[in-house]
Amino acid sequence: MKRKRKLGSEEPLYVISVAARLAEVHPQTLRIYERKGLLNPARVKNRRRYSEADIERCRLIQELTQEMGVNLAGVKMILDLQDQVRSLREQIASMEREMEELRREMERRIEEVHRSYRRDLVPLARGEIALFSDPNLLVGIWRREGTGRDSGAG
Repeated sequence: MKRKRKLGSEEPLYVISVAARLAEVHPQTLRIYERKGLLNPARVKNRRRYSEADIERCRLIQELTQEMGVNLAGVKMILDLQDQVRSLREQIASMEREMEELRREMERRIEEVHRSYRRDLVPLARGEIALFSDPNLLVGIWRREGTGRDSGAG
């Protein structure tokens, strides 16, 4: 049975030496980043395999530490927050899709209820009487005396 491969930039491709060369760091730096929880490369036959996304993340770590002076604990917090924001955006998008589906379903049900109305029912105010010559033809609406309205044909 074939296993599904990760698509795009998440696919584990590179051994540590190649990944280090691509990220322009020493292989030991990648091991340190992994130990600190900054990188989490895939394991294939118990060997690290780095993806394009891992290499990009390593480059971001390098930028934060070398160009912006952030220590590794700060980098961990920044990366964790970025991951949380990404996850929350995905949740929001999922909820928006679900809300749209529910809105469409609600509109469909409302339309279904409207179609099910009996056409021979006519809403009347209290004290009014409707007269029909047949179920589809309203002759008039009569109001009882004492309702504060005039009596007679409506």
